[in-house]
This record gives sequence, C-alpha cells and structure tokens, in this order.
Amino acid sequence: MMRHHHFHNLSSLICACLLFGIAFTPSSASRPLAAPQNARPGTARLDSVLVAGSMRFTSEQITAAIGLRPGTTVGREELQGAADKLAALGLFSNIQYRFATVANGVKVTYQVSDVPALPVTFDNFPWFTDEELAAGLKSSGILFDGGAPTKGTILDAISDALEKILDAHNLHVRVSHEVIAHPFNNQTVQEFRVENTDLTIQKIDFSDPLAQNDRVVQERLPDVIGKPYSRSRVELFEFEQVRPVYLTHAYLNVQFGQPVAHFAANPASPLSGQLIVAAPINVGVPYLWAGVEWKGNDSVPAQDLNKFSALLPGDPADGNKIQSIWETVRAAYAQLGFLDAALHPVPKFDDQNKRVTYVVEVSEGPQYHMGKLVLTGLSIEGERRLRKAWSIAPGAVFDKSVYDDFVNTGIKAAFVGLPVHYDKTGKFLQLDPQNAKVDVLLDFQ
Repeated sequence: MMRHHHFHNLSSLICACLLFGIAFTPSSASRPLAAPQNARPGTARLDSVLVAGSMRFTSEQITAAIGLRPGTTVGREELQGAADKLAALGLFSNIQYRFATVANGVKVTYQVSDVPALPVTFDNFPWFTDEELAAGLKSSGILFDGGAPTKGTILDAISDALEKILDAHNLHVRVSHEVIAHPFNNQTVQEFRVENTDLTIQKIDFSDPLAQNDRVVQERLPDVIGKPYSRSRVELFEFEQVRPVYLTHAYLNVQFGQPVAHFAANPASPLSGQLIVAAPINVGVPYLWAGVEWKGNDSVPAQDLNKFSALLPGDPADGNKIQSIWETVRAAYAQLGFLDAALHPVPKFDDQNKRVTYVVEVSEGPQYHMGKLVLTGLSIEGERRLRKAWSIAPGAVFDKSVYDDFVNTGIKAAFVGLPVHYDKTGKFLQLDPQNAKVDVLLDFQ
C-alpha cells in the first residue's frame, strides 16, 4: 500500500526537501519503512527506481549511469543528487521526479525528455574504424547511442571511454571533444580527436582520375601533405579545393565519401608515422544546362533575369558559372532597391538525359528608397563636398551599386585637394523595412 506521493522538479528543491523529510520520517507512517538498522534519520531503502520519457536509452541504462541501485539507503540528498546528475549529463531536459513509500521502502520515478543529439565523428583514430569505436563505446556502459549533446558531463565520459579503448591497445593518449560544422553540409557535429600524436599525412589517394591529375588540386596538396593527420582537415580540403574542380566540369552531384587513413608502413611507435588517406569520390554524371524556372520574381520578368546567365541551353553546367548567375541576379535586385532580396535555388537533375534545371524561388522583400545621408567626423568643407558628390536623392529608389561606387572611389575623389586625412571610415546602411527606407551612415575618424 502506498502511503505518500509527491512530484518534484529541479526548480522546487526546497519544497522537495521538506516533503522528503515528511516521507522518510517513521512517525509519519502507519507502519515503519524497511530501512536498514542504524540508518540516518530521513532515509529509507530504495525499493525500485524508474526513468521514463527517454526514447534513446532504457531505464536500466540511465539508472546505472547515475548510480541509483535498488536496495541501497537513500534520502532526499541522494534522490535530488541523482536528478542533478541527470541534468548535468546534457542528454536530458525537463527533469522531474516523484516518489512514494511502499512496504519495502520507497519507489522513485524520474521523468525526462531527450535533448536533440548531434552526430558524433572521430577525427584522427587511424587504428580503428568508426564502427569499432562506436561499438566499444556502447559496450563501455556509458550512455552512448551514436549521438551526443552540445555540452554536458557525458562528453567527458565519452572521451574517458575512448581513452580506455586506446589504452587497451597500448595507445596512451588524451581524447578531447569540440563542436564543429561539417564542411559539406554545414551540419553541426560533436568531434572527438586524439591529442599529442605525431601522425602526418604522406599521401591522399583520390579514387577518381580528375582529382588525381588536376593541376589546381595538385598545386594545393601541400596544404595537407606533411601536415598532422585530421579527417576534418582532409574533408575541408576536399570541399574547398577538390569539389570546385568537379563543379567546373559539370559534375554537380559529386559525392565525397568519408576519408579512411592507414599507415604507409609499420611505425616504430603506434602514436607516430606516415599515413595514406584514401579519399573515395563518386563523380556521378556531367550535366548539361537546361535553364532556370523563376518563381516569386514579381518585379523583374524572367526573360530579364535569364539575361544574366552566361550559360546557354546544352552548355556544360559549369557550377562556378551557375553560382555567378545567382550573385549577378542578387546584385541586379540591389540596384533596384531590393536590398533584402534572397534566392533559393534548387536543382532538378535528369540523369537519363544528363540535364539539370534550377527552380529558383525569389524572396524580393521591400523596395528601399533613400532616407537620410548621415555624416559624422567631417569638417564643414568635407561634409559639403560629400553631400554634393552623393547622387541618390531623398525618396529615390536606392541603387546599391551607386552606394558601392561612392564608398570605393567617390569619397576619395570628393576629398581631392583637402589637407585632412582620415585613418578609418565607418560605413553602414540602416534599413527600415517597415517604411522601406534606408539611411546611409558614414563616420570619419
């Protein structure tokens, strides 16, 4: 028969403590709790503990991680401490608990919500595959299912578990962790890496001949060859140096597999040596240009936007030229006062005919007009000259190219003959979307 039932969260610790004092006071019960002899006042035997609400981990896994075991003696400090441990892990939020006294002591239920997990990556572990490391972490007893939070004590627990895996293979190192953005999809990941090794890249073995033979790629290889091994460094090199080559050759759907490192020769020490990095590339097909379908371009006709394309139907779909189309269109919108205009291009691939069409959604935003020209830090003559040189009248459509020319060359030309020299000029456009006005602020120091 249950005697008491209370509900707690981390913001009501004082109330929880008071209620716990009542729950664990023998005189408040109709029959004594099953507490060990000589137990301190306000404690009882833990009959059972349940953690509910997690879709990632079982109750048994979580209770083991926070150190609550049935049969032990617990009081309010232990139960609140377990809640604090749950919060500190970083894996859970909205942590609450309730408890009730039963014949054999007290039963406790913790209610939690999973925190969104980041993918985990292993940066420089050439001795193991990712699958081996993940399996080792899962069997270590810590709470690991392939993901990790942005912060929390579980991150150090993962690092410690990785160090023990390495220790078992005579690799005595420290493992650190850091949140980074993956270069290819900008996805945030939790990266673990080994510190204080002497592993260097001897060679990157690209699987495709284009990367193997391209002059630009070969000229930039010293950026990584001879440098400390890091998978994320290799992936960044692929994104910045190799991928543009494939886009230029119209391989718009090129895919880069995960780099895998192995020792070039048996190293004298397992923590040093030269590595060969296998870099798989799935090139796909080279596409031909099939044009753009414009949507949301209420102020500029599609035929005018198409004039900014250097590609004709049937041309190789050069990715760099495609990117220049979007940049030129944005600049054209800015000349018409649409300073907030945004493009959202989505490719439609036709692999059978090797053609690509882009569907581009245009978000034009307001058309801005000239507000005020605010000048600070100038002499009277300097301000007179600049106001005379400024060519956009109040209320006129704001042409961003006029502003760019003015700050790049117009200011200098207006000051010709003046003895004053300005070391620094602050330039700022203050946008008022509600009234579609833009003020130009120039501060001379």
